[in-house]
Amino acid sequence: MKRIRALKFALLGLDLGFTLAVFNAVIQLRGLSPAGNLYFAPLLMPMAALVFAIYLIDGYSSQTDMLSVDYLSQHAIAVVGAMLTTLLVTYALIPAGYELQGSRAVIALSFLALAPLTLFYRRTLYLSLLRRRETRSLVFIGDPASSRGFAAECQRLGTTQPLVFAVSRDASRAPFGDTAAESRPINDVLDDIESGRMAVEAIILRESYRELPVEIPPRLVRLYFAGVPTYTLELFHQLYWRKIPLYRLNQVWLFQEGFEIAREPVFERLKRATDIVLSLTGLIVAAPVIAAAGIAVWLEDRGSGFFSQQRIGRNHVPFRLLKIRTMRPSAGKTDELYTQTADPRITKIGGLLRQSRIDELPQLWNVLRGEMSLIGPRAEWDRLVENYEREIPCYHFRHLVRPGITGWAQVNYPYGANLEDTLRKLEYDLYYIRHFSFLLDASIVVKTIHIMLFGKGR
Repeated sequence: MKRIRALKFALLGLDLGFTLAVFNAVIQLRGLSPAGNLYFAPLLMPMAALVFAIYLIDGYSSQTDMLSVDYLSQHAIAVVGAMLTTLLVTYALIPAGYELQGSRAVIALSFLALAPLTLFYRRTLYLSLLRRRETRSLVFIGDPASSRGFAAECQRLGTTQPLVFAVSRDASRAPFGDTAAESRPINDVLDDIESGRMAVEAIILRESYRELPVEIPPRLVRLYFAGVPTYTLELFHQLYWRKIPLYRLNQVWLFQEGFEIAREPVFERLKRATDIVLSLTGLIVAAPVIAAAGIAVWLEDRGSGFFSQQRIGRNHVPFRLLKIRTMRPSAGKTDELYTQTADPRITKIGGLLRQSRIDELPQLWNVLRGEMSLIGPRAEWDRLVENYEREIPCYHFRHLVRPGITGWAQVNYPYGANLEDTLRKLEYDLYYIRHFSFLLDASIVVKTIHIMLFGKGR
């Protein structure tokens, strides 16, 4: 825990320090200030913009893979966003006399230098953390069945840390045969942690205290107050994987503490106002693109350029969702419920529209009408919803908010093509509902821009 906090503060300090240093260096190199004369107050805006933008892409989180290509592109988008925000505020909103010393070139050159610099030391620190983390175990306390489920999830998400399963019953067989995970009696594991023979990243509890041997809870409490990170499985899912495990779901789940959606009516009203302004603006700006795309679709096969389908919205109210048609006109007559990879029903023009997300622009009309939001869970076809509600308990929770053009599940999980994918995406949708907030919406916007630029989707 201390190590994670130290990483966050180190990155924050480096970001603030280098922003101050780079801007002052550029100002002086351009001859806009006497040598040695440092500026601080005018640089508060770019400092705040950079920190906020990087925060939105989890650039201060030890759980973010900062070595990945995805993070590289998101980092670039965040820095560009910080630069544009600084330009807007500096030249449009701040009164004369308080503007940043110099010109637009100072801001552009400074952020151009900060983009690779902030990425470099992030990758360096993350690589150092990764080397240490690979020697630190995740200790899971639970029965063999839940241990197998946790191991499978770690494997699916690419967790590289050693897994140790501390079981209170039947420790004789490994919980997951395809991994090198250990399965050991819980007392032996705690002995090794207390003596320092085992380095631990986190202890995860699946069983309730009532199911643990009576001597175990006091030992866990001592380890927790000694600084060993200890989480329930649900909390671990939320902090490390940013989702809600479905095993926790029941009909009273929403009455738990911590649901932002239940106590953020002001944000919900602001969100709706933002939806109206942005969807109306978007429809005006995108009208030529929508028209051109519709004509291109019509020219390809002489079918309608647009497509509508009944979807399920907030509070289970059905509505007609609008899109630019990307499949052959006869595709809607088949019994196929999901779009497959390289689906033969998709036209050539349709494939390009799907990759760029242009086919979704008409949904701005649904947003303007209040049937959808810009950000929220995916609006599902009513036929699929009927199936899901029969198969998945508490699936209806996702209808507590307006469906969105983009959302937390959409930016964290690929397109779902079966019931198992739907279960996985529901975990992210429920996380969104529980942590309903402006910051989460802003993070989704940045990740959506990344997906649009790199053409990921189906």
